[in-house]
Amino acid sequence: MEFLGHEFNPDQWHLFIDPSKVNLKLVLLHNGNKFPSANMKESYESMKILLGKIKYDKFKWKLCGDLKVVALLLGMQLGYTKYCCFLCQWDSRDKKNHYVNKLWPKRKSLTPGEKNVVNPPLVPPEKIFLPPLHIKTGLVKNSAKGMDKTGCGFEYLRNKFPNLSDAKIKEGIFVGPQIRELLQDKRSMKT
Repeated sequence: MEFLGHEFNPDQWHLFIDPSKVNLKLVLLHNGNKFPSANMKESYESMKILLGKIKYDKFKWKLCGDLKVVALLLGMQLGYTKYCCFLCQWDSRDKKNHYVNKLWPKRKSLTPGEKNVVNPPLVPPEKIFLPPLHIKTGLVKNSAKGMDKTGCGFEYLRNKFPNLSDAKIKEGIFVGPQIRELLQDKRSMKT
């Protein structure tokens, strides 16, 4: 609290806990949202300060965050970059090979100045968990984009989500509840 510039009074704060089937989120919030949990910009420097204050080097917890946070933690350049994956050397600008090349070379290091890495990593890459929804969203999006637009799979999506435009289906733009619905359909087909 001292670091964030707040006088700590336990009666003014509450713990927010959000459980799901696979994880548990815990956040300390100010009553009435008068103070933000952290009044900082999403930047490499902010991440470095926060990790220092919570003594991350001592505890080396596993981390989970959205892809922007993961990129910041690993010292990677943000935005539309050529090598945006921390796991492999997937070339985001090589559109003609996105659905042809199935094996991209594994990223060997996160060295500043190489392959869109601009800062030294703040955490080891093996300590990163990717959020399941990001993975599912990416898989569904890529499946829809790579699908034959005249085939029965695309027709299934069109019938399953009649309120979704063909353009959104072609680009694989689905939200969490739609993805869960598709995954539930897949499970029920197996039984």
